[in-house]
Amino acid sequence: MRLAPAIPLEDLTEKQFSVQVYDLARVCGWRRYHTWRSKHSPAGFPDEVLVRERVIFAELKTEHGKLSGEQERWLTALAGAGQEVYVWRPHDLDLIAETLRSEER
Repeated sequence: MRLAPAIPLEDLTEKQFSVQVYDLARVCGWRRYHTWRSKHSPAGFPDEVLVRERVIFAELKTEHGKLSGEQERWLTALAGAGQEVYVWRPHDLDLIAETLRSEER
């Protein structure tokens, strides 16, 4: 098997990062919802909704990506409703894996 060359974290696109999160979630037994086309969806809704014994809402960003005002409002509202909310970046991959392996918050 030939492996693709490593991509520096700062060069990883959100789409490439999303594939990594998807693969981790699948291996850890999570069901995943990801809006395919957000054109008709509410602005700022989190990128990932992961469900197993709990529900996780995660916004994925590149290393230097910024949250929009609507993204911040969604995350604040969800957290205020007691939901598990994250903003994940490529450098968080070990923490993401730990979170997805865990059965508790």
